[in-house]
Parts: sequence; structure tokens; C-alpha cells
Amino acid sequence: MSTLTDTRRFLSTHARLLERRLAGLLLDDGGPAEAGAVLDVLAGYRNPDGGLGHALEPDVRAPDSQPLAVDFALEVVDQILDSPAGTGVRERAREFAAGLVPYLESVTTADGGLPIVLPSVTRYPRADHWGDGVFGAGLNPTAGILARLRRLEVGGPWLERAGKFCRAEADRALDGELDAHTALNVLRFLESDGDTAGVERLSERIGELTLFHLYPGPGYGLTPLDFAPHPDDPRRRLFPADAVDAHLDVLAAAREDDGGWPVPWTPPGPAALAEWRGVVTLRAAVVLRANARG
Repeated sequence: MSTLTDTRRFLSTHARLLERRLAGLLLDDGGPAEAGAVLDVLAGYRNPDGGLGHALEPDVRAPDSQPLAVDFALEVVDQILDSPAGTGVRERAREFAAGLVPYLESVTTADGGLPIVLPSVTRYPRADHWGDGVFGAGLNPTAGILARLRRLEVGGPWLERAGKFCRAEADRALDGELDAHTALNVLRFLESDGDTAGVERLSERIGELTLFHLYPGPGYGLTPLDFAPHPDDPRRRLFPADAVDAHLDVLAAAREDDGGWPVPWTPPGPAALAEWRGVVTLRAAVVLRANARG
């Protein structure tokens, strides 16, 4: 049985509907109908306030809308747009994304940014790293959300305000300590801003990032594959080829006997663990396939 067959079987028995429909698009080369089905599933997570919740991001079990859930959804939309079927549903994707803006406006802080989660997360199970749910506005997730809305040509005052916040905060971040999650959001923003000089400044900091493994190592951290999962991604130039190859080797070897990949942190309960395994398994399979490893 092939690795991809094992992966499909795992997803069919462990993953939630979102990842199963997304697998039909990304692993089975689905067309516009499959791409539209993914958008339909995402719409099921929407609340009356226009935001998204209901454990779309599995570490937050709250039904309440959260900026984190919006960020997760727009990452899925990015995957749709990157697929061959993406052009066929671009307008639907834009409408979905534009419908999120009123919610984002309602939770934006006075300085123009978004907190990654709201204190309402504490009323429901959550991963330990979300603590008391009190977070200030940050580049993670504001910069990534802004960049993805720009890609869809969503406009309006919120994007202008968020852009000013991200510009000021990105300039500060490039001169200070950076974790990998924030750096990836900053990179998306700089690219969407056409700031090639800023991208170069960030590229010089890659080796200094916290929560990042340039080469495989112990503990949690993002890798070059999180920044540039596809071999033709322009960001690949930021990383040594042998570092990318080493991470591909580790990723391929990490597949477990049931056909899925493990989760390197502790989700808040068995449902969250199963959902995350579906997410990380699909991500791993897509990356390995794109790099001719699966």
C-alpha cells in the first residue's frame, strides 16, 4: 500500500469534514466543485457576528468567534487559491473573506491590531498555551490576516488601519527578538506590501529566530517547510538546500503506522487531538507530494 493511500485511509477514519474535503482538492486534484465544497464547510463555522469559531482552530474549543479562527480559515483559503481549481472559485473566496471584515473591525484594538484570541476562550477547554486568553494586539495574527485579505483584493478602512499598525510593528520587530510565528506573519505582510528591502532584512534574521529549527532538532519549532512548503516557492532561497532536504527526510520518517502524523504538543482533549492529527497529516502529505517525496 502506498504512503498516499495510507494517508487517505487515515483521513477517512480520523479527520473532520474540513480536512477530508480539502484532501479531495489537494491530494486528488479536485476541480472547482471540490474547491467550493471546502468553502461551504468553512461557512459552517461562521457565527452571527460574522466571525468564525466552533473549534475551527482545534486548540480553542470555544464556539465564540476568535481572530485565531479567522487566521486558520484564511490559511485554508490560501490553499484553495494555490490549487489549480483556485481561479474558478476566486470570487466566492473573496466574498467569504470580505464577510469577515465587520467582525475583525469589532475586535480591533485602539492601535489598529488584532489580539490572537479573546478572553472568551477561557469559558471552554483550550490548549495550555492560550492561558488566560488575555493578549494584546500583535503581528501574529494581524499581519497574516491582512496579507491574505490583500491577496483577495478585499479593501476598506479596516485594511488601511491594520496596514499602518503592521508597518509600525514590523519595523520594530525587525530590530528586536523575533519568534518564527511572528516572523512568518511579518514576511507575508512585507511581501503583500511589496517591501523587498524589508524581506531582505528579515532573511538576514532567519538563523536568529526563536521557535525555529533551521536544521532538524529537538523540541517544538517551525521549519523551512512552514515558510516555503513547495519547491518553486520564492522563499526557498532563504534556506540552505540541505536544510530543506533534512526536514523532508524527517517529515517522511515521522509518519506513524496508522498512516497519520503525530502532533508535537498537547491539544485539549481527544477530539482536538484527532482533529489536529487530520490537519498535520494533510499538511505533511501535501508537502511531501509537492516535493516528490510521497
